[in-house]
Amino acid sequence: MEAPQEERSPSLDDCLKLLKGERDEQRLAGLLLVTKFCKSDDVVSLKKVYEAVGTHFLDRLLRTGSGSGDNRDVYLQLSLTVLAAFCRVPEIASSEEMVSRIPLILEIMSKRITTNVLEDCYEILYLVSTACEAGVMTLTNSGGLRVIAPQMSDLPDGSHAMEVAIKILQLLVSQLSGESMNIERFLELSLVVAAVSRQFAVLHNALKFEALHLLSAVFSSEYSALLHDPLRSMPDNNWADYMRTGVVAILQNRVAPCEKLHALILAENMMSILGENWLIGQVKLPNVDLPADRCLLLVLESSHVEISVLLNDLAYKKYEAPKDNSTVEDILLKQRYLPIVFSLVEKIIKHISSVGENEGTLTDEAVFQKVIKILNETVGVVLEYLKDAKEHGIKKGNDLLASVRVTGSYLAETPVACKEQVQDLLDYMLSVEGEDESSPFLSICFLLPLLCQITMNAEGCKLLASSRGYIAVVECLIKLIERCGESTTDEDGSIFLACDTIMNILLKREQISLRPEISTFSRLLKALADWADRTNDPSVVMMAASICSLIFDFTSEEALLKQPNFNGSSLDSLAKLIARSLSSWGNDTSDTADLLEIVTAGYSRWTGRFPSIKKHCR
Repeated sequence: MEAPQEERSPSLDDCLKLLKGERDEQRLAGLLLVTKFCKSDDVVSLKKVYEAVGTHFLDRLLRTGSGSGDNRDVYLQLSLTVLAAFCRVPEIASSEEMVSRIPLILEIMSKRITTNVLEDCYEILYLVSTACEAGVMTLTNSGGLRVIAPQMSDLPDGSHAMEVAIKILQLLVSQLSGESMNIERFLELSLVVAAVSRQFAVLHNALKFEALHLLSAVFSSEYSALLHDPLRSMPDNNWADYMRTGVVAILQNRVAPCEKLHALILAENMMSILGENWLIGQVKLPNVDLPADRCLLLVLESSHVEISVLLNDLAYKKYEAPKDNSTVEDILLKQRYLPIVFSLVEKIIKHISSVGENEGTLTDEAVFQKVIKILNETVGVVLEYLKDAKEHGIKKGNDLLASVRVTGSYLAETPVACKEQVQDLLDYMLSVEGEDESSPFLSICFLLPLLCQITMNAEGCKLLASSRGYIAVVECLIKLIERCGESTTDEDGSIFLACDTIMNILLKREQISLRPEISTFSRLLKALADWADRTNDPSVVMMAASICSLIFDFTSEEALLKQPNFNGSSLDSLAKLIARSLSSWGNDTSDTADLLEIVTAGYSRWTGRFPSIKKHCR
């Protein structure tokens, strides 16, 4: 009796014969065989199969599956499975035929389909989009974001579909420009951020970092600021807690420095969106036990480390390393990251300055002292960087300007911090210019809160006078008034801070033996008269008049008229200002009473040297 013959396994040739058959049933059978034995990495076999079946039959099968006939689900699953397999061949994925299928794939995805089908759709879109520029452009222009964004929250955590969806979104985000954005796209992106933030929090594998990179790309884009309002309006606030949980996980674990920088980008944006209180408080998520101050400390400690590394590298690249194209590019890259970590430190400074004022602020004294210690160390590092630049004779650079800004923010809250370093560098900091500035201005504005405080005592006034820093403040005030234009608004209070600083110095002029330059102050007199002339605000009028009165103490009408650009018209404007201020006698408020006293007391001292003003005030 003969032994039974073993059943022969189907070969590639058998599959190809069926695919080339005349009847659809044969081709369907051939495709089913493809799914059974053709491996996804067998590029040669997949190309032969694709050529054998032909694009026409694949399109018919796909459209049949996306229709409403019998066996539609089976046809749809089969067509998408084989298309996903074919797309693993770069030549096929980048073909015009495959790119042209993207709109239909998106249409299929917008219907209620199974998870397996959805995974195949994502796979096709990703492979075609990465294979050629036309693929990602077609996906973008065909509403890929509109279809994918609402689905994200329904995908299982950590699933293959979620992984591929995140990779597709990374491609889409890289293609979006400010000009291409509209309200719908901002709403779609806010859905993406909310859904991906959950993955960023709950996952503990490589996909966590893909989620991090996607969120970082969104928040680093040119249109990110316009995304803030849609995110604030999200009905589900859990996304903010997910974001904090994810940031903490990255910062407290051993990960590459670049990943921590991505996490800090998220933290900076979250505070811009939801305020500094995002750093503090209990996370209201199941199975998450996060101390209320953990995020604050980690963000501050990580920012301190990043600032130290970035500034150290920048100093080496700028002053010691050989200059070549790679060095210049590296400097530009580090200068782009520096404002992010500086902004974080400034936001934390703002937060701790309001301790006890707002709900949710830092209340633990030990933690508060630790925060102050880290801030002191951070500002010390920044001041060392500025000292290095001073020694190399460098005054221009956005990195230097940002360094002055963060220093000014902290010293405004703690004027006695780093006292010796500040005294040595004050004159230099007042001379720093941004890349687009022709003369120092912003650096002085950043230091005004500090200058206003230190000039309240004679020691601070003497420091500013001996370094001739007071002239920089005068020049800054003139510019601020000029920029004020037709409006008298002083949104950040810079004009009044500069006025207070100058007034503090002038009130202690004799005590500190200051001999002011009349050429500088003659220009300020004209600016103050112009500022007051544009408003009916009594605080502006009295502030301008009181400073003018203090300036009149060390000059005369005759001396002023000898100054360039100062004439009889200038003097007439000043006379009107003094007359306006004196006419408020008896109507002054508690806010302006001290200022009126300065004007009236001064008038009795200098009126003999200013006959035009005396004549006007009769």
